[in-house]
Amino acid sequence: MIDMSYIDLIRRLESNIALAVFGKRAVIRRCLVALFSAEHVLLEDVPGVGKTLIAQAIARSISGEFRRIQFTPDLLPADIVGSSIYDTVSREFRFAQGAIFANILLADEINRTTPRTQSAMLEAMNEHQVSIDGITHPLPSPFMVIATENPMEYEGTYPLPESQLDRFLLRISVGYPDRENEMNVLRSHQTSQPINKLQSVLSCEQIIKIQQAVLQIRVDDAINRYILDIVEATRTSDELMVGVSTRGAIALSRAAQTLALIDGREFVVPDDVKSLAVSVLAHRVVPTSYSHGSQRQNAEALIERIVESVDVPV
Repeated sequence: MIDMSYIDLIRRLESNIALAVFGKRAVIRRCLVALFSAEHVLLEDVPGVGKTLIAQAIARSISGEFRRIQFTPDLLPADIVGSSIYDTVSREFRFAQGAIFANILLADEINRTTPRTQSAMLEAMNEHQVSIDGITHPLPSPFMVIATENPMEYEGTYPLPESQLDRFLLRISVGYPDRENEMNVLRSHQTSQPINKLQSVLSCEQIIKIQQAVLQIRVDDAINRYILDIVEATRTSDELMVGVSTRGAIALSRAAQTLALIDGREFVVPDDVKSLAVSVLAHRVVPTSYSHGSQRQNAEALIERIVESVDVPV
């Protein structure tokens, strides 16, 4: 049986983040799905809609170490993972940690650096470690990358390699707030910065325990077959050059487990899979044809149609 105190902790974290991020409950919840799945999240949208604010609010709500990397064209892999430096006193090389050694890492505007630098994060995001000069250095636990990116039609952006995209559990479009919440944003920023008032409400140890509790959420074989039916439909679709991989199927299953826990259930239901399918799968497929700058929208629409076409288990 799931410890219901975990649900209270999740609710407290969700409400705390919402004190600084107005009108984005659905986005916050999906970010928490990534956090408690021990995975990473990619926030994509135009500048100025709160992508960086969401990452900062999550980091401030957790009593762990937070670091931010501003990705630029001249950023080097060593700036991210670290490097060996010669110590003139001891006459030995010592490892100087890069910015990636944190519990929450904000990779801001990740698609403004070159693919070579982006690839420096692959091992860290997949295995929670970095290897320098043949020596493996483990990263802190928990470890989560919250990356932001601007749409591809913006000047000075590079496409993220498929292998890099595949490391993100979810890709989320933030969107503009509605008028009422945008009014609240204006009012709150006229006197102070709400983000500065946030206090940590969860420890790293509590996050790890919740991540372990996610693994106890039951997934019936009917749900597994449902996930595989969706995955198979992407592989046989004439509208997709590349369908969802096995890693993608695992990601959808884990995300559904986490969402079930956040909703206070000990088992996954089909609606968990349906609600997350687009965010989890759309960045893992390649449409057969698309115009520049619209691949994301095409992929999301295709996944949505595929999910609607697959029979839902009773």
